[in-house]
Amino acid sequence: MAISTIDGEVLEAFAGSVSGSVLLPHDDGYEEARRIHNGLIDRQPAVIVRCAGATDVAEAVKLARSSGLEISVRGGGHNVAGRAVAEGGLMIDLSPMRGIHVDPTARTARAQGGVLWAELNREAHAHGLAVTGGAISSTGIAGYTLGGGLGWLMAKHGLGCDNLLGVELVTADGEILNVDDASHPDLMWALRGGGGNFGVAASLVYRLHPHSMVTGGLIAHPIDAAGDMLRFYRDAIAGASDDLSVFAGLVHAPDGSGMKLAAMVVFHTGPPEEAERDLAPFKSWGSPLVVEVGPMPYPVMNTLLDAAYPKGALNYWLSSFTTGLSDDLIDAMAERFASVPSPMTVILLEHFHGAVTRIGPTDTAVPHRDEGWNLLLPSEWLDPADTEANIAWTKDSHAALSEHFSGGRWLNYLGDDQDDAISAAYGPNYERLVEVKRRHDPDNVFHLNHNIVP
Repeated sequence: MAISTIDGEVLEAFAGSVSGSVLLPHDDGYEEARRIHNGLIDRQPAVIVRCAGATDVAEAVKLARSSGLEISVRGGGHNVAGRAVAEGGLMIDLSPMRGIHVDPTARTARAQGGVLWAELNREAHAHGLAVTGGAISSTGIAGYTLGGGLGWLMAKHGLGCDNLLGVELVTADGEILNVDDASHPDLMWALRGGGGNFGVAASLVYRLHPHSMVTGGLIAHPIDAAGDMLRFYRDAIAGASDDLSVFAGLVHAPDGSGMKLAAMVVFHTGPPEEAERDLAPFKSWGSPLVVEVGPMPYPVMNTLLDAAYPKGALNYWLSSFTTGLSDDLIDAMAERFASVPSPMTVILLEHFHGAVTRIGPTDTAVPHRDEGWNLLLPSEWLDPADTEANIAWTKDSHAALSEHFSGGRWLNYLGDDQDDAISAAYGPNYERLVEVKRRHDPDNVFHLNHNIVP
């Protein structure tokens, strides 16, 4: 629906009533505001409301509903599916909402919906505290957490959503609810992994944990060692403590040379002597080309992969949980990587163990609580002319590896064409999520997401 269908006087009155700003397609700042991290997404909202607080969000919801405009919600704008931008709709832009308050005594933080992980990490770190956050520091906290939130601290403290204590939520009626386990237990359950289906998260409250310095870094081997390295990794990570997390995969050298490598990213939350002991086998195995591992502040750990995911690059991702890490799967990964068309694309194994697996599959909306691996194919390239080849390789690779998949899918990795995988993302929790959706958004106002249809 075009912007001309909104009454001019109504729009003018709205713009005068909100604390934030209202952008139309001809306004300065509109082009920048509509652009999100994934350069493959190119949509033009009819109007963008850059909100200053929860009240602005509520008024924007009411305006969209009275004008018949679809609503999309932008937090950090990182989600690969690009649902933050509605073609011809009203985009609620939370990016100006960057307030953070840390309570070091209670070990909690309240952060507004436009906050990025780099910002929340920094404020928490000032008090020697941390929470499971995005492994790419420019990721927004809101979409990440509502979609589950996997990261380096999940073996020690669970997912981002497992540490979510409350949400200031703007509902489909434009109400502002303070949601927690006491006030709205079913809704709070759904917000821990149910995505953007139930409202707009104007602010989020997290439980924090005492972490300041950690040990982490990268170990890289020649690509010829990929099979042996992944077999070593599989065996070495078995029985790992909650302090140790290692992701592994097939990657390209970050220098732009296109050189292929087999790599492990290691992370340890324990004291230096324990970290040294637990990481020694990973550092000493084989003949590594790179061993860059050492103590660092936790916020720095969450920046190590940033340069590999620049804003504006074109992205198409597929992922699935595996039935294990068999020799056959390892061989198939190496075979597929040999034909990868882009020097930015990797095949990544994310290991689930520890605290994240000690929460029941129906205790939150996230059902993926088994020890094991999520296999991610985050394809990335820069030239639009290469889009068809990169998407085809990703789909073909996912299909070629599919006999090793368990059926589970990670919600935040679903692309714009993967709504058929939504039930696989929610598993046994889907029907309960439908019930919560029916109660809180019966008209499916918030449907530009991986949608739970009421």
